[in-house]
Amino acid sequence: MRYRKSDPTWFDLVRIYEGDAGVDLRTTNDEVIGPGERVLVGTGIALELPIGTVGLIHPRSGLAAKAGLSIVNAPGTIDAGYRGEVKVCLINLDPRTPIEIRRGDRIAQLIVQRIELVDFECVEQLEEAERGTGGFGSSGGHSSLA
Repeated sequence: MRYRKSDPTWFDLVRIYEGDAGVDLRTTNDEVIGPGERVLVGTGIALELPIGTVGLIHPRSGLAAKAGLSIVNAPGTIDAGYRGEVKVCLINLDPRTPIEIRRGDRIAQLIVQRIELVDFECVEQLEEAERGTGGFGSSGGHSSLA
């Protein structure tokens, strides 16, 4: 897949291990993110996603587990027609400790996934389904939902 770097010396998009679903994205910013704060950071990367695919930006599991660093709108969605710099809205979920990130730190991962581009049709009535209109908590499965 084609991509562009805002700086020729910036990091390439590479899989760390063969078979990895995603590639790491790095920040172009130096930031200190206070407890509960969020910040929008650049990645220095623009994508040329093929039609019929979507770029999904996910948190890195180690940063989330060890430091409480996550992504506000996880997963972030990058449409195939977008050609601007990929940016990530990070949030510090730790209630007490600031998180320091430096230019070049790996802060998120990009997964490219095939999608079905459906046509939408507005109708007066939808076909019946077993679930019907059962929504939040309708399938049970948690003791506090009894």
